[in-house]
Amino acid sequence: MADPKGFLNHGREVAAYRPVEERTKDWNEVHVPGSLLPIISKQAGRCMDCGIPFCHNGCPLGNLIPEWNDYAYRGDWAAASERLHATNNFPEFTGRLCPAPCESACVLGISQQPVTIKNVEVSIIDKAWENGDVAPRIPERLSGKTVAVIGSGPAGLAAAQQLTRAGHTVAVYERADRVGGLLRYGIPEFKMEKRHINRRIEQMRAEGTRFRTGVEIGRDLTATDLKKRYDAVVVAAGSTTARDLPVPGRELRGVHQAMEYLPLANKVQEGDYVVAPISARGKHVVVIGGGDTGADCVGTAHRQGAASVTQLEIMPRPGDDRHPVDQPWPTFPVLYKVTSAHEEGGERIYSASTTRFEGDDDGNVQWLHLAEVEFVDGRPAPKPGSERRIPAQLVTLAMGFTGTDRENGLVDQFGLELDERGNIARDADFQTNVPGVFVAGDAGRGQSLIVWAIAEGRSAARGVDCHLMGGGDLPAPIRPTDRSLTV
Repeated sequence: MADPKGFLNHGREVAAYRPVEERTKDWNEVHVPGSLLPIISKQAGRCMDCGIPFCHNGCPLGNLIPEWNDYAYRGDWAAASERLHATNNFPEFTGRLCPAPCESACVLGISQQPVTIKNVEVSIIDKAWENGDVAPRIPERLSGKTVAVIGSGPAGLAAAQQLTRAGHTVAVYERADRVGGLLRYGIPEFKMEKRHINRRIEQMRAEGTRFRTGVEIGRDLTATDLKKRYDAVVVAAGSTTARDLPVPGRELRGVHQAMEYLPLANKVQEGDYVVAPISARGKHVVVIGGGDTGADCVGTAHRQGAASVTQLEIMPRPGDDRHPVDQPWPTFPVLYKVTSAHEEGGERIYSASTTRFEGDDDGNVQWLHLAEVEFVDGRPAPKPGSERRIPAQLVTLAMGFTGTDRENGLVDQFGLELDERGNIARDADFQTNVPGVFVAGDAGRGQSLIVWAIAEGRSAARGVDCHLMGGGDLPAPIRPTDRSLTV
């Protein structure tokens, strides 16, 4: 145990944010650089090293949290990094982007504020990079087997790295111009600077993984050709079909899906544009959707100089504290969440439903009409007489995703079967109905968290390895049917 009285003597402290007026003028990460290390030993020392650590249950990766908390408390950064990497290929991603279900399951959280597991994690991996403790792990021998991975998001990268280290020759196909999937173009720079992706990709290249960007399977290369070239295929193409809002005025200029808007802002940071083709500058912005993607749109609009930002959510405002009956420990609760983007300004409207968009004579959106929502038999319905309109010159739809892309032909060319929710069906080994074709991440699970994507990639890699070699030693932290613990 790190410190037997740590949780008694020290309260919870988290990473400090840079001042709003400073951070909204740039695209750097919002945290104060170096603010974690002075407090991280005490924070890691709050871990109670429980006999039954439920943080393991909250995290699908099975992260060895009490172990690396102990090492971080003692300042043994190399050992902490080794324990962290034993279960997680990319802790610098999860330490910045994951909503930390492990903290919701922390036993200390029953009576106090939980351990800052996420902050300890990112401190360990940042220190590991600084100290040179992250090095390529080149396989001792090659298997002679080849694997194609479709998609370079967290699931695809995790599967590729595991399979490369097992000795297989792996090529990752990405339809965008750069590697990273939604990590690259869906996550704003202020949440995770892309240098973290770049150095991981360099590590993977040094290990032997090959990357093919600008190639869309189904269009640029058919599924038949891909199967001829490789002994196995992992489909990690994500759940990229965005949920739309079919209301009058949807066709007006200025109404965009979030994933039409966010990538362009990231491309400015990559140097592809001087100004984003879709920009919030000087405009009244409305973001429809109250989740993390919506918050990303809010923060992006602030940095682009929006005149105002309003975020709409159809559900009622969540509570501030966990309800002991409706959301008991150790489930992942739905609570009122104030992200760094929300701290920067704007209005949040709950129980609101968009009824239509109104435009000017040139076909540009100018107003959004909304109504209060009441729930009838568990379904939302506009409340009569509650309609009003708010200014909206840029609208982003951040309402989630409904499944993997069907338009590019990938699913149909492979002949893949779908489950009842529109995801690619797979068996207990993550293999689809087509022998040798596996699926990992959101393409098979549906929209989920980054830790589930990495866990899926690691588990699918084991399925592929066993398929190719008749057995293997790669770990499989989850089964395809596993789900987050809920009420």
